[in-house]
Formats: sequence, C-alpha cells, structure tokens
Amino acid sequence: MDVKKWVRWQDWVAVAAGLYAALATMWTTAHGGSIALMIIFGVLLILAGLWSLFMPGLAAAQWTVAVIGALLFISPWIGAYATQAGPAWTSWICGAVGIIVGLWALQPTMRTHRGAQTAH
Repeated sequence: MDVKKWVRWQDWVAVAAGLYAALATMWTTAHGGSIALMIIFGVLLILAGLWSLFMPGLAAAQWTVAVIGALLFISPWIGAYATQAGPAWTSWICGAVGIIVGLWALQPTMRTHRGAQTAH
C-alpha cells in the first residue's frame, strides 16, 4: 500500500496546534513556568507532527502526538499556571487538539501498517 508523505490533515493540525502553543507566549500574559512549558511542549508537538507527516504508516508517531498533546493539556496543573487564563486555556485547547488528532489519525495509520504487513 502506497502511503503519501506530508498529506494527512490531522498531522498538519497537530503542527499548527504546537506552533500556536509555542508562539502564544508572545501575546498572552504568561508568567513563570508557563512560558517554558508552552514552548517546550509546543515545539515537541510540532516535531511529533512533522515526524508523523514524514512517516505516515508509523503508529508510534501518532501515539507520540497524542501523548505530547496530553502533556501540554496537563501542563497548567503541573506548572502551576492553571489560574493564568490565557496560558492555561491555550495549553488546554492546543493539548486537546493534539490528543484528538493524534488518536484520530491512529486508525488509518494502523490500517496502513496492517496493509503493509500483509503485502510482504
């Protein structure tokens, strides 16, 4: 089964969510650990999305997108910035987007992976 790289919309959405989370520190009132966590998890979400775009048949890449999304989602509680509305909501929304699109793309990835295994 021929799988095209760089075309799955879910992965592009993960990249966009990561980019938004990382860049949002410039226009939200962020303090303390919120800045570092938003940038770190945002960049990791971008990298995981790009990895998934480059290797569309690799389920580990989709799981990585979902896990990093989950880490971004819980980061306001871990980093003690859940009371800062801008950074917290940005982390919750971008993290939820990462979880959703990571899991959403998992089924087609598994189908592609199974198809590649049966072709051998």
